[in-house]
Amino acid sequence: MTKKLKILIGDDSEEYGQRCAQELRSMGFFCIIRPKDGEVILEAIKDEVPDVVVTDLWMPRYDAIELIRRTNKSASSKPVFIVAASFDNEFSLRQVLREGAAYCMVKPFDFRMLGDRINQIMGYDLFEEPALPSSVHNTAPDLEVIVTEMIHQLGVPAHIKGYHYLRMAIMYSVQDPEMLESVTKLMYPTVAKQFSTTPSRVERAIRHAIEIAWDRGDIDILNSFFGYTVNTGKGKPTNSEFIALIVDKIKLRYKKTVAV
Repeated sequence: MTKKLKILIGDDSEEYGQRCAQELRSMGFFCIIRPKDGEVILEAIKDEVPDVVVTDLWMPRYDAIELIRRTNKSASSKPVFIVAASFDNEFSLRQVLREGAAYCMVKPFDFRMLGDRINQIMGYDLFEEPALPSSVHNTAPDLEVIVTEMIHQLGVPAHIKGYHYLRMAIMYSVQDPEMLESVTKLMYPTVAKQFSTTPSRVERAIRHAIEIAWDRGDIDILNSFFGYTVNTGKGKPTNSEFIALIVDKIKLRYKKTVAV
């Protein structure tokens, strides 16, 4: 890294906050620890101006959603937020992502993985819609963050198998257009091999994930992604249609640097 990133960890407990800081420091980050209190963390954001804030979803005084809102209103610098939760609450995690969190993680998680995610996210500014580097093959971490953000926005819950299969299928399809031309014979078997499962299970799980997003997702966000399809009674898109639309959106958004 050309810059030593400053990480504010909103938890000073020995079992979580201090261990997390120790691991991140070993990876080259500069870490500050504060108690798990939304008001205290907000003041630390103003005083310390961190690049990244790692905070719990639920805290005394301000939860993560309120903390992000107040930071956006009052802080001169806007850090990237990574929010951790003790269990997977789909509604709350979706809300915190809408408020601007870059990533959500469910405890317990590996602290080195957290460091990897920070490096991936800070490779570009999520909120400025950055361009993908010239070779998608050499930038899998960046692509993973982009795809993850998109399917979170669409309301696909992270705890179901279809979420992981769908994310992998989209990433493969960005890299290799032939995936979308041969979904049954190429895409599903390729994803299945990565997860040691069967193509039919991959197909069913992705279908289930899309159905959840379609039935429970925010209609305005779905409209922004899929346009007329949501409102004309055409029904849910097929797996291949859904994946193709996401792939097209990625390629159009980053068309200056993505080889199609």
